[in-house]
Amino acid sequence: MSSLNPLAVELNGTIKKNNENLFNMLSQFGQRIYFPKGILSQSAEAKSQANKTNATIGIATEKGIPMHLQSIQKHLNDIAPKDSFDYAPAAGRPDLRTAWRKKVLEDNPSLRDKSLSSPIVTNGLTHGLAITADLFVNPGDQVLVADKVWDNYPLIFGTRYGAELNTYPLYNEKGGFNTTEFYKALTKSAKISGKVLTILNFPNNPTGYTITPVEAKEIAKAIYDVADSGCNVIAVCDDAYFGLFYEEDILKESISGYLTGLHPKVLTVKIDGASKEEYAWGFRIGFISFGLGDRNGEEQVFSAMERKVMGCIRSSISNCSNLSQTLVLEALKSPTIAEEKAKKADVLKLRALKVKEVLSEDKYADAWNYYPFNSGYFMCLELKTVDPESLRLHLLKNYGVGVIAIGGQDIRVAFSSVEEQDIQGLFDTIYAGIKDLS
Repeated sequence: MSSLNPLAVELNGTIKKNNENLFNMLSQFGQRIYFPKGILSQSAEAKSQANKTNATIGIATEKGIPMHLQSIQKHLNDIAPKDSFDYAPAAGRPDLRTAWRKKVLEDNPSLRDKSLSSPIVTNGLTHGLAITADLFVNPGDQVLVADKVWDNYPLIFGTRYGAELNTYPLYNEKGGFNTTEFYKALTKSAKISGKVLTILNFPNNPTGYTITPVEAKEIAKAIYDVADSGCNVIAVCDDAYFGLFYEEDILKESISGYLTGLHPKVLTVKIDGASKEEYAWGFRIGFISFGLGDRNGEEQVFSAMERKVMGCIRSSISNCSNLSQTLVLEALKSPTIAEEKAKKADVLKLRALKVKEVLSEDKYADAWNYYPFNSGYFMCLELKTVDPESLRLHLLKNYGVGVIAIGGQDIRVAFSSVEEQDIQGLFDTIYAGIKDLS
């Protein structure tokens, strides 16, 4: 550690002193990274203390407010220039972070008495995943994902960071989560290395499947057993589609509540955001939080981890959009937001139920099976007779219909972007395309 920056040495020492398991989970870059006492740090100090003149931050001001163009400001009349044109702190606006943590704890009762850090603002959930890889993944490390997987996981953890991705079947023979195969794959990865990172994505992209509370407990038991065998486990909870639940018997909170505090060798990384939860995809506002298995010195550990995350942000994108953060914060403060979100979720639920109704028709039996789905934006068909990529291109060229071929015999259908009255026609068209190719 002597070759590291002294600030990195200090952060590493704090983490190792209070939580050696967490320190051992850090990647080589995770150990090297720190937040410098440079421009941003000194500017933050000046912002709170320089009551006469602040000549630190690299923005232009007029009469104490950020200089701006009326061509832009005229579209932002309800937002003060300081909340749009100025830079946001590297970790995000403190008021937004506080508001989001409050929301997370309200939505997830299982997390309320657990060791959960203050959320740090990221440039969307994908950025949160990349920060996770920054901090915990070395080339060749073991990363475990389900076989029904969002293609950005292999791109980030495999292609970009050089991890070895292992998979397990998402579904068992009854159409539920395959806890048995998850445990086998987790155990196998643990034997290869003393550290394994697993990504748990519910509602799942691409299948739209969310686990039941019983399955959540089984997943937690599997992770506990592997951790108790001596392996460090980083459980990444990708909660992108949180809140979009369409059946009563499924888990309606993040699985992070079942994993935080589970075992001293388990670190929970919760990644969530406004993209889907607040219907604000292009705002690119996500959050990353850490849940510890050992609460010893947690405040010091959280502070050190926050400085490392800030270093990741500073060294890549510097900070996230102040305007987007302001808009998300204003939404969270709105007295009507719960009602507004419920109405949108009801629309998506009706579409999901319509898909199930249509797919129950016997006429499609020779063309496909569909995977169980109960939440989120998507569902998947397993094609019986034709190649998914050939079908995708045929539908696009001859019918003007777009679906996603995701490997194997599967195609993904995003019912989230199809009006309820158009769902029957969509699947009839997919069926017609299959008949054309058959």
